[in-house]
Amino acid sequence: MSSKKEKIQTLAAGWTGRDRDARYLGYFECFNQGRFYEAHDVLEDLWLERRRAPEGDFYKALIQLAGAFVHLQKNRLQPAAALLHRAADLLGRYPPEMEGLRVPDLLALIGDWAGWLERSGFRINPLNQRHAPRLTLPAPAGPGARR
Repeated sequence: MSSKKEKIQTLAAGWTGRDRDARYLGYFECFNQGRFYEAHDVLEDLWLERRRAPEGDFYKALIQLAGAFVHLQKNRLQPAAALLHRAADLLGRYPPEMEGLRVPDLLALIGDWAGWLERSGFRINPLNQRHAPRLTLPAPAGPGARR
């Protein structure tokens, strides 16, 4: 097993046996801890398996959201905005409720952060002025959900 796979298993370990894939839930834990690169990695592992499935672009959008915050941490404001817009474009294709999340809430969050970047002319990093967002954990899956 590769060290990256081991790292991903470690990141998702606390979520194993829940009603949703541990990597999906691990994404939220990492994201909410400000570990955006790790959030990207843990969900990318799931996305690589599911990228052609109906939820593939949904996962990709969440990966892009985490990637945008990696760029913000590195003070790369225009690439961050570009990823925010790509994430919004993908999320806009999904129904209001997807994989236990409210898509309109995610779109509003993305719009806020992209707007702050754009209104400053990409001169002010909003991550230096406000706390990073926290994502609400997905609602529990219904009966017969994948573990």
